[in-house]
Amino acid sequence: MAVDDLSREVEFQTELRGMPLTFSTTWGLFSPKTVDAGTHLLIEHLDPQEGDTCLDLGCGYGAVGITLAKCVPTGTVYMVDKDFVAVDYARQNVKQNELQNCHVLLSNGLSHLPDIQFDLIASNLPANVGKELLQIFLIDAQKHLKPNGRLYVVTISGLREFIKRNFKTVFGNYRKVKQRRTHTVAMAIRA
Repeated sequence: MAVDDLSREVEFQTELRGMPLTFSTTWGLFSPKTVDAGTHLLIEHLDPQEGDTCLDLGCGYGAVGITLAKCVPTGTVYMVDKDFVAVDYARQNVKQNELQNCHVLLSNGLSHLPDIQFDLIASNLPANVGKELLQIFLIDAQKHLKPNGRLYVVTISGLREFIKRNFKTVFGNYRKVKQRRTHTVAMAIRA
């Protein structure tokens, strides 16, 4: 691939949960040419309900949040990322997929969110940020969930036991939703 080709914006079309979507991305963002296997697995196993207030934590260019917004048009979806380039692309993808129920914010985890309680939080947790930051994400997510709110995460399968232990510590419960060889989707409910 020529350097000129690499410097251009990446665009691709895909189908998520039976809905055609278009994404613009760039090199330097996670999985810029296609929705990765872990995110795809997470999206397929989310259970959004009409009217839910949802959060895509670490949204990247917006695959999870945009899919949630399409699934629950009567709901509201917040998408956050600490990377301003990801936030710019997520905003662009919200517009090009013609969504009115999404808010994209620059935030380090949940630290810069307005005072909102969520019905559903979803995240493709990065494996390389360290266990301390993952624990902060889980504790902050629990604080931002409504009673009976659901947290869904996908991780590499090597983090499965860590997630199970920490879900049980923070939430008092853990459910393995789906496991594949490389990724596991887990869910916890706020009591």
